[in-house]
Amino acid sequence: MVNVHELARRLSALGTDDFTDDDVVDLATAADVRISADLEIDAATAQRLLDQISPALPVTGAQLVASQWPPPVSSRPTAPSVTFSSPGAVDGPSDQPARRSSGSPRHGRRPGSRRPGSPRRP
Repeated sequence: MVNVHELARRLSALGTDDFTDDDVVDLATAADVRISADLEIDAATAQRLLDQISPALPVTGAQLVASQWPPPVSSRPTAPSVTFSSPGAVDGPSDQPARRSSGSPRHGRRPGSRRPGSPRRP
């Protein structure tokens, strides 16, 4: 757990904005959380405060109040961002190569298929 001053310092270290103790109190007010300068903030409260920040910061409430600060950085690469533009479609990074299909496109009917309404032959 951390106090308001330490939480403001950690938030400032994460984002482009400098957070003050008053900013943390404002976040708490927006989240309908009662805090004071000497109150220790736990992970659940920190998460509620983080949920008020836009754009979202790359940590969880638990990481924010953990005794180890800054949080450990994963050595695994992050996955590329994905944007959903319509149901079922996925747009990935623009530098991905276009998909190519092998063979020539097929035109006409498939062998053995019948048109609707055509009589069956015995």
